Amino acid sequence: MRPLIALALTVLLAACDAPSNSVSVPSEPLPQVKRTGSPQSLADFRAVAARVEPVAERACRRNTNGRNCDFRIIIDNRRELGSNAYQTYSKSGQPILGITPALIRDMRNRDEIAFVLGHEAAHHIAGHISQTQASATTGAILGSVLGSAVGLDASGVELATNIGGTVGARRFSKGFELEADAMGARIAEAAGYDAVRGVLYFMEAPDPGDRFLGSHPPNANRINTVRRAVGR
Repeated sequence: MRPLIALALTVLLAACDAPSNSVSVPSEPLPQVKRTGSPQSLADFRAVAARVEPVAERACRRNTNGRNCDFRIIIDNRRELGSNAYQTYSKSGQPILGITPALIRDMRNRDEIAFVLGHEAAHHIAGHISQTQASATTGAILGSVLGSAVGLDASGVELATNIGGTVGARRFSKGFELEADAMGARIAEAAGYDAVRGVLYFMEAPDPGDRFLGSHPPNANRINTVRRAVGR
């Protein structure tokens, strides 16, 4: 067990020593503001998507070189996803922005929908998925190599590989979320929505806090990041 603990610490230190271009914002208190509105409908979502999609595509073409900017926005009806939104890719490489009906119902105004869509589009524009995959692969390789070097057996090396992959995948995740918040806010504003009002969704969302290796930053950081991004 001791070699594995030492290995885990080594992998963590190696990940932390690598340079990062991600956004970092110190933990801050929530602003004294209130979230307003009422549950949104699928019609609300479709109306917002029609306005945000062309703006996001222009932002993609402006900020990338040769990347597929033909966004496809979908409503994902899989119940197991709960209240959620995500960015992924089709088999052909088309960027997909997905949102579930449960999350749409959780939204309280069209500004919140616009912010969520802008945020997910920003993940693609910034290349966060490919960067996360590369970091996870590097971490897994590092864990495997170090596991073998300290003399772990096959099961120990496998566990070390998994530790390295997890550390690598989460290494930039909080910064990526804040970067997507800032860029997504600007996309929402360019589409004619109020991103500051939109990000107030996080006033009532479960707060992940500032956990070590957590995948999402504290809600207050997200709200304040958006306010800085749009100058309010």
